[in-house]
Amino acid sequence: MYKVGGAVRDQLLSYPFTETDWVVVGATPQDLLAQGFRQVGRDFPVFLHPETQEEYALARTERKSGHGYHGFEVHAHPSVTLEEDLARRDLTINAMAQAEDGSIIDPYGGQRDLKEKQLRHVSPHFVEDPLRVLRVARFAARYAGLGFRVAEETQTLMADIVAQGELAHLAAERIWMETQRALEETQPDVYFQVLKDCGALAALMPALVVTSGIERLRHAAAVTHRADCRWAILLSELPPQHAGDTSEQRMTPSHFRVLAEQVAAWRPRAKMALQAGDRCMRLLEGLDALRRPEPFMGFCEASAALENSAVTDHPGCQLLMQARKSALAIRAEHVMTDGLTGPALGEALRAERVRAIAKLLGNGTDG
Repeated sequence: MYKVGGAVRDQLLSYPFTETDWVVVGATPQDLLAQGFRQVGRDFPVFLHPETQEEYALARTERKSGHGYHGFEVHAHPSVTLEEDLARRDLTINAMAQAEDGSIIDPYGGQRDLKEKQLRHVSPHFVEDPLRVLRVARFAARYAGLGFRVAEETQTLMADIVAQGELAHLAAERIWMETQRALEETQPDVYFQVLKDCGALAALMPALVVTSGIERLRHAAAVTHRADCRWAILLSELPPQHAGDTSEQRMTPSHFRVLAEQVAAWRPRAKMALQAGDRCMRLLEGLDALRRPEPFMGFCEASAALENSAVTDHPGCQLLMQARKSALAIRAEHVMTDGLTGPALGEALRAERVRAIAKLLGNGTDG
């Protein structure tokens, strides 16, 4: 058995990693089951080690048989060699293995490309899996800080995949999985720039092509590590409806969509809102800030990051957070006089909160 893939790559890069995958050559499923391994899934011969829970896969080859990520016929057999298994992988830096004695098996030049900082495809079969367009973009985002770039010939193949309409066959869940993981990388903007360069962004998120969202994300990523804030920043130039539609199309979690809509809708009004108590109250109500902390805190963090500031250092966001605190300090029992109930009580409560915010802001209550 051999250590393969990301663990070998990151070990050679001295880059932190948490998962180790293995490939087993010359074995059958029964061989692993007899040793206590547990098989997972039916599509691929992958097993979990009984103690470490690390993944062990039987050496296999794959043949294109249809469209999309699942359009492959898998052949796992004891006769499949290590080199044949490595040949089916996407990039040369992912097509290396390490033997038990520590030696590196590198039939496709992965170590060379690590030194040259190139993300290069293993073979022309790269075009058979459209998900690789997104994976390469994600690796580019991960290793951009180390100087890695997508090889020119690999960029050409990625553009070919896009031009052939293959991205349309990817499940939305797979697209979002890669996108969210990219948003969590150190330089997430690189992911979207690589997709833009090969035409994939126009196919997957066309509304972003004509905005400066990638540039905004490039500057803001250093001060917010929240993936939902980064997504909202990417979409912040769009009209709120378009930000919501793009989020829906990409099947983001609901809190990603809500935050993107609210940053697009309310951030342009935030500075004006801090000029009067009633305006500020309308902003807090629009963000649903008086009922729950999120997405209000995300709104503040994204807004500050768009100005290259941490939320703790941004005067406007700090003032808005204090306004929320002042409003929440006024509760219904504070205005329960003269038998007020129902809507009248609500109006009185709101008016008192507006006065408290205006006092904090040191200005009036007129909107």
